[in-house]
Amino acid sequence: MSWDITGIGAVAGIGNDPYEIFDSLCAGRSGLARLRAFDLGKYRAQHAYEIDDRTGPGHDQPLRATRWLKTAVAQALADAGLDEDPGSCPVLVGTTLREQRSAELWWRHKMPLAPSDLHFGTALRERFGSSQTYTFANACAAALYALGMATDMIELGLADAVVVAGTDSITESAYGVLDRVQNETPRALRPFDRARNGMLMGEGAVAVVVQRTGARPGGVHAVLRGVSMNCDASHPTAPDPRTIATAVHDAYRRADVKAADIDLVMLHGSGTQLNDAAEATALSDVFAGTGADPLLTAIKSMTGHTLGGSGLLSLIMAALSLHRGVVPPVLGLDDPIEEAAGLRLVRDRAATADLATAQVNAFGFGGINAVAILEKGAS
Repeated sequence: MSWDITGIGAVAGIGNDPYEIFDSLCAGRSGLARLRAFDLGKYRAQHAYEIDDRTGPGHDQPLRATRWLKTAVAQALADAGLDEDPGSCPVLVGTTLREQRSAELWWRHKMPLAPSDLHFGTALRERFGSSQTYTFANACAAALYALGMATDMIELGLADAVVVAGTDSITESAYGVLDRVQNETPRALRPFDRARNGMLMGEGAVAVVVQRTGARPGGVHAVLRGVSMNCDASHPTAPDPRTIATAVHDAYRRADVKAADIDLVMLHGSGTQLNDAAEATALSDVFAGTGADPLLTAIKSMTGHTLGGSGLLSLIMAALSLHRGVVPPVLGLDDPIEEAAGLRLVRDRAATADLATAQVNAFGFGGINAVAILEKGAS
């Protein structure tokens, strides 16, 4: 059983569509800059990976996450050739913070905000005529969780095509929490480096159109072979390498592949002490003795952590990597952690390879793990 990815769309701090983002990643261009959303005087961290579309410092705007969501969905629908009748497609949105920033601006600065603006469904109905919209809040695995739901909807005959999306903007509440809970202040997000000291937030939105395999004539971006998810709920924030490995093995079972079939892994790679160690430990265990030697990369080193949509953004970048045979590097990875010894992390510059199958990881607080398996689509 498999499904086609027939349309893609994305916006992030390093590009206004999936191809710009991918080219930036391959060129090693980072979106890291001094934070512009609010007064930094109260915070230790001073940088983030924002989308630079504000009018200036101190002039934040409401509903930016919704605006990017509409842009990404419009790109994906047009790319799939479904923009003439988008209302027939259910839209599943994964998010971590929804429009929390707009609520902050309403509360602190009296900026206009209607209760209906807090629901992405309102904007999606107005812009696309969408009659079915659903929002999922499964932390940083939210969009891949929604992707699994989309495949279920298609198999149950509830829809022929489903739009899966994710979006998040930086909020002061979340930025402040992160600033307090991390022991050190990161100057950049450096996945799997011994000198990593935490996560920095990014902004972005992403969308894909999922259809039953063969539903659309012509080429497709990628074939989705399977999506796995689990939740160990063993700790609010600390990931468990055992349940991560379980999710990976379950994804292989659903996709009917083996570890040796994997050519590329798009890592979650949040740059935190525990996540990187747990993810590297889990993958070292999964690939040990299998003959697998995949290339591995972590795009958050250039996009920042785009939260609810981050897994789906990695999935689109994986699809482009499979097509082009190019894998972006992990920026800032100078001295890999001990747990990653033996893993073929792409460093310094983009790597080229003949790629057929990719694994995409997304892990969230609360022990929520999601893993997707992609196969190169026919051009």
